[in-house]
Amino acid sequence: MYYLAATLHTLGVQMRDTAIRKATKDPERGSVTIENVIWAVAVIAIVGIVVLAITNYVRNKAAEIR
Repeated sequence: MYYLAATLHTLGVQMRDTAIRKATKDPERGSVTIENVIWAVAVIAIVGIVVLAITNYVRNKAAEIR
């Protein structure tokens, strides 16, 4: 009975260590998501600048009509 308990304990420890090694194996894990967020923020900023420029142009032209 002790042999079975020791075997199961050893197996559990080895499985836990393997899972921990796989989880910490890739230190850049998640970097793709961060890169996508940065690109999305950059695109939103560019679109905001373009919308502001178009709005100012239209307002200037509307002021000239009056």
